[in-house]
Parts: sequence; C-alpha cells; structure tokens
Amino acid sequence: LFKKIMCIITVAAEVRKQISGQYSGSPQLLKNLNIVGSISHHTTVPLTEAVDPVDLEDYLITHPLAVDSGPLRDLIEFPPDDIEVVHSPRDCRTLVSAVPEESEMDPHVRDCVRSYTEDWAIVIRKYHKLGTGFNPNTLDKQKERQKGLPKQVFESDEAPDGNNYQDDQDDLKRRSMSIDDTPRGSWACSIFDLKNSLPDALLPNLLDRTPNEEIDRQNDDQRKSNRHKELFALHPSPDEEEPIERLSVPDVPKEHFGQRLLVKCLSLKFEIEIEPIFASLALYDVKEKKKISENFYFDLNSEQMKGLLRPHVPPAAITTLARSAIFSITYPSQDVFLVIKLEKVLQQGDIGECAEPYMIFKEADATKNKEKLEKLKSQADQFCQRLGKYRMPFAWTAIHLMNIVSSAGSLERDSTEVEISTGERKGSWSERRNSSIVGRRSLERTTSGDDACNLTSFRPATLTVTNFFKQEGDRLSDEDLYKFLADMRRPSSVLRRLRPITAQLKIDISPAPENPHYCLTPELLQVKLYPDSRVRPTREILEFPARDVYVPNTTYR
Repeated sequence: LFKKIMCIITVAAEVRKQISGQYSGSPQLLKNLNIVGSISHHTTVPLTEAVDPVDLEDYLITHPLAVDSGPLRDLIEFPPDDIEVVHSPRDCRTLVSAVPEESEMDPHVRDCVRSYTEDWAIVIRKYHKLGTGFNPNTLDKQKERQKGLPKQVFESDEAPDGNNYQDDQDDLKRRSMSIDDTPRGSWACSIFDLKNSLPDALLPNLLDRTPNEEIDRQNDDQRKSNRHKELFALHPSPDEEEPIERLSVPDVPKEHFGQRLLVKCLSLKFEIEIEPIFASLALYDVKEKKKISENFYFDLNSEQMKGLLRPHVPPAAITTLARSAIFSITYPSQDVFLVIKLEKVLQQGDIGECAEPYMIFKEADATKNKEKLEKLKSQADQFCQRLGKYRMPFAWTAIHLMNIVSSAGSLERDSTEVEISTGERKGSWSERRNSSIVGRRSLERTTSGDDACNLTSFRPATLTVTNFFKQEGDRLSDEDLYKFLADMRRPSSVLRRLRPITAQLKIDISPAPENPHYCLTPELLQVKLYPDSRVRPTREILEFPARDVYVPNTTYR
C-alpha cells in the first residue's frame, strides 16, 4: 500500500515538475502565456482544469493489500480479532427515568436524548498489552528478574577503606619519591608511571589467522553463554509522567458526586410562637465568593401555625415535607459555610420592626405579657389571612462547616452535641457528652491539610444554634453575605455587636450513607431502594461546584 501511494505521489510530482519547468521565470511565463495557442497538445497541462483528489477508501478497496507470507506478516497486517464491541446496559439510579417520552419530542431532539438512555458500547482491545501504552514491567517483576544476576560494582561505587587507602598513598609516595622535582605531565613523569604500572593481560590468539565465519560463531556462542532469558525486560520502566503512549481503559461514565453530607433538621423554636417561620439551608464558599448549592427549604412549624396558612397553601405533596438533605461538595475547604435563612409571612413595616417582638419577649415572661402576645398573634393572623402567599426576609445565621467536622472527628464518642451561640462571635462551642458539659473549643479553631476537609469519616454531630442575626433591609445581597461570613472568622467581629434573635435550631450533621433509603433527586425523582412512598423523604441538593468539574454529562436533567 505504501509503495502504491508513493507511486501516486510520484506521478503528481512529475506533473508539478513539468508545469514548473514551463513557468519557472517571469519572462518564460509571459512568453508561454502569449503563445499558449501554439503549444502542442501533448506538452501542455491546462492550468484551469480541476484535478479530483484520490479517494483513498475506494483505492484501498479496489487495490487489496498484497503481503508476502513471511515472519513479519503479523507486524504489517492489522489483527482482525483485536477489537470487540460489547454492549452493556446503562444503570438508572431512579425508579423512573428522567428522560421525557419520545412521542413528545421532535426527531432531532429525540436523537440527542437517546444518548442518555442507550446502552454503553464498550470497546475491548485484546492485544493492547502488546502496545507501547502498556508496560508489563512492574517493580515486583523487576526484582524477580534481577535475582541471580551478578552485582555490578564499579570503582566509583566503592567506598575507600581507611587502612588500605592510607597504605596505597604511602606506597605511591615511596615510588614517586625520586621524581619529586619532576613536574606532573612531563615526559620523565610519564615514563616513570609507565614503568611502575602493571601490565594488562595478554590476548590469546590475537594474531592467528581465523576465518570470519569462525569469529562470528565464537562471538555468537559467547553472547549466548550466561545470557539472561529476558534481557530487554531488565531495562527500567519509563517515567510515568512521560509515557510514549497512554492507553488506559476508562471507567464506565456515571453521575458525578462530591463528598456527601447529610443534614437533618430536627426542631426550630423561638421564645414566642405567634406566626409560622420558614427556613432554608445553602452552602457558600467565602474564598470563591460563590453559592455552591441550591436552597433546601424545610418546614418545622407546628400544626397550629400551619393552620394559619391553610386558605393560601394547597395540601402539601410528600416531596415538600423533607427535613433531611444531602449536600454534595466537590471541593471542600476551610471556607465553606452552611448558611441558614429564616423567612416569615409578609407584613407591614420594616424588618427591624417585625423582628422586635422576638428580641424583647422571653418565654419566661409569657404570663406577664399575655395581653401583648395575644395582640401580636391577632395581627399575625390577619397578615396570614391577607398575605399568606408572600414571604419576607427575617433572620439568618451561618455555621463554619469544617470546624464542626474537625471537632466532631476528634471526639471519642460516636455522637456529639454542640451548642453554637452566635451572640459570642468569637464564639465558644460548648460540647456536651451525655448532656454534661466537658469542655470548650474556640470557633476560630482552624486545621490544615486534606484530612481536615474530609467529609466522609467524621463522627455525627448534633448542633444547637441558639441565636440568629436580624436581617438588614439594605443588606440582602449575596455580596453582603460574603462580607459577613468573612467577618465571622475574625476575632473582632462586627457581628458580635449586633443584637441577636434568640431561638433554638437543632440539626444533625453526618456523612451521607452510600445508598440512603427514601431519597429524592433534585428533580424529585425517587432513587432506588424506596420501599414506601408515604415515608418522609430525604432530598438530594444540587451542587454548584466552585470550580469546573471535568466529567461527561451522562444524566438528563
């Protein structure tokens, strides 16, 4: 095939040579253009005639490769049984596929969507181990092959023995005593060194007349004697960072998940209970200044409070009753915060005025302030009846996630109860084991290294958040939130001077199990192992990675 292609190239080269010979210079070019009609037909090539390129595939079909049988034939021909294509069924995590019905789609959309449902086509290469991309010389095999080989010791590798080295130096001085006055490198010094040097061993039969065939046979025998059976395999393996070729077999593509964290919301209680309060969780990365998860909304209101919104809120679907969420973090770091935001029913007035009752009334004074509380409940009832569909910002707080993980991982018991008070923003945590306070740890505690950012092996922790920050009406953007979160890590925090809203939010934080039961995807599809559809579900929260994740998009969303 190579020879035939070269013949084609040679013919094309001759045509170009003929044309260039006719039009090699400007005078000749003008001359030929002027007398182009007088040139005979057999010596001209029309410059305007388009030459069709060679159809290589058609040429290969019409000119089959003729290879002579010989010992190198296997190196020339491509092995017919090298590639095998196997179809593997595609696994689906959910009970129902997320891909819509094909009958509802246009034909070109249907072809695109099939890439998410068709079986995997796996290409198996039988002889890839014989290629340059596969290196069979592992370290263990190298050591096994080197057994029995004579150890190569060179003069530069030998450490000089102290006594022998001193004797040699003394002997050298005695022998060279007579030429102390002779400069090094002179003719006399060279003669003296030559006379004192030991003669080399004589080469036997050096001048004998021996036929070349006999010499070749002797050399061949000497090469075969004591020859290692795998001589080339003794060569060290090439550097992994500079391979000749990479032919690694890829894994079957699957949906990407980072390190998964399970957060269970247990209870939310204020000093006074006059209206429904709604909460949401989300993850933020302060360093990247990005929100790295979608919001998880959960409802911990009592049935009495939910009743105030019954005219506006339809019966809740089971998918909206989740109080547990699984967050995925691809790039965990010391700058990740779990932000909790609270909302209330929209009402007349500023946010500060709406939050004032929660900061001045205490549960212990409920009897003394009974009339005022009844008035507040009546006003809240009116707002719920009129504006029950609408919400307004109320309060927020944040948890430095990695401090919780590192502290929980360093405790001896299997579970930890941690109380976080945002009122002391240097913030002390009181960690209790079996409800007894045993010590304090600073919120400013930081750790470094990959182990500190490992979310898969720490012990479960129960957190009690006791205070919230009142939401400022003119600071509702994410940029303001990033400034607050960065300020929380400083010893002299501005947030410490803010008047907190007293509350009690209990949440559990633990590594997410590999296959949780009663789990819903971000699209509210049931993940397999969902025995009972009436059980309160756990929501998977969609991640917004702080940096790019280079994985193929294999799932339809």
